Amino acid sequence: MTEAKINSVASRPWYREPWPWILAAGPFIVVVAAIYTAWLAVKSNDGLVTDDYYKKGLSANQTIARSEQAAKMGLVAGVRITSETLSVRLQASDSSFVMPPTLAVTISHPTRAGLDQARVLVRDGTLYTGTVRLPAAGHWLVLLEDERKTWRLMGNVILPANGETLIGGPATPPRAAPAPADIRN
Repeated sequence: MTEAKINSVASRPWYREPWPWILAAGPFIVVVAAIYTAWLAVKSNDGLVTDDYYKKGLSANQTIARSEQAAKMGLVAGVRITSETLSVRLQASDSSFVMPPTLAVTISHPTRAGLDQARVLVRDGTLYTGTVRLPAAGHWLVLLEDERKTWRLMGNVILPANGETLIGGPATPPRAAPAPADIRN
């Protein structure tokens, strides 16, 4: 190379060289992506977080007590879901249990909130029946409550099902831990 060519390369300012721009492009892209991610976090709605989380937390003990009340009464529900009908057969091992005239039923999908449904089933003899419209296959959470909300049963139903799916059952007392063995030499 000639000396004039070397001097002309050395006399160019830094911003006319490609390498500083190539090296600065990576951090610049990361900064732009971080700003975009922060904007998305602020603007988007997180549908899984409820606004009244404190009140829901306070009512958790009441919900647990209602589930325990259903277990004490030995409530068992046989849930049958066909193409457009939901029927529930309710039984209790407690002889003082009085069948309510209606049942509040909430059917929810674990991941697709748009398919959730709430119905009031009316008693007809030994069955509570009502209409629902669910896809032919899927996993569903079923919540059953009386109209006074004194007890509740919750369980899973996987469609298609051949017959009834049982939800609930009698309370089983917790087992006591076995006593440690007495080891002597």
